[in-house]
Amino acid sequence: IFLYMDGGAGHPGVKPENLKKLQELTGKGVSLGCAHYAVEVPKGDPGIAWQQMIGGHYEHQFSCNPIWSPDFREFPRHPITRGVKPFSVKDEWYFNMRFREEMKGVTPILVAKPSEQVRKGPYVWPAGPYPHIVEAQGRDEIMMWAVENQNGSRGFGFTGGHFHNNWADDNFRKTVLNALLWISKIDVPPEGLDSAPVSEEELKQNLDPKQKK
Repeated sequence: IFLYMDGGAGHPGVKPENLKKLQELTGKGVSLGCAHYAVEVPKGDPGIAWQQMIGGHYEHQFSCNPIWSPDFREFPRHPITRGVKPFSVKDEWYFNMRFREEMKGVTPILVAKPSEQVRKGPYVWPAGPYPHIVEAQGRDEIMMWAVENQNGSRGFGFTGGHFHNNWADDNFRKTVLNALLWISKIDVPPEGLDSAPVSEEELKQNLDPKQKK
C-alpha cells in the first residue's frame, strides 16, 4: 500500500474504519509506504499506529516543514538506495520526525544537514522558528526512512514529493521507485529500478486544472 495524499487531522488513513483496516493488513504482513503529507498524522493513537507500521510520523510543531534543498551525498547499504547517486532538489522536506523509541528497527535512507537558516525558517506552517529545531543546529536529519517489522510487513516514510517537477530528477524518482519495489517484496535490481527520463511534456500530462488564487 502506498499513500501519497493529504495528512494531518483530515488524513484519510486515520479515519477509524480505514486505520483499523490498515492495522489489520499490516498485521498480516502487508507493507505500507507514505509520502508527502501522508507521513503527518495527529499524535496519540494515529501517531502510535504510524510508528508501528512505518516507524515514525510528522508531529505538528514537533516536526517542521521548511522548503529547502538538502544535499544527499551518502547512502546506507539498503535495497532502496541501489543505484541512487548523490542529488539535491528543492522541496518541502520535513524533518525531526517522531520516530519509535530509540529508533528501533528504523533505517535512515535520505539524510542531510540543514543549515542554520533552514532551521530558523520560515517553515511552511506555522512559520516558526521552533526553539528545539534551532537548538539542534549541526545535527543530521532524516528525510526518508525504512523499517522491517516483526509481523513481516515493511514500511517507509518519504517526506518529499510536494513539487511535481521533482519527479523529473532521476535519483529522486529512483529512490521512490526502489522503495515501492522493496515494500512489494520484489527484488530491487543491483543498480536500482531504471526508468526513462521524464520530459516536460510528460510531467504536464494528467494534471488537474488549478484555479488561480
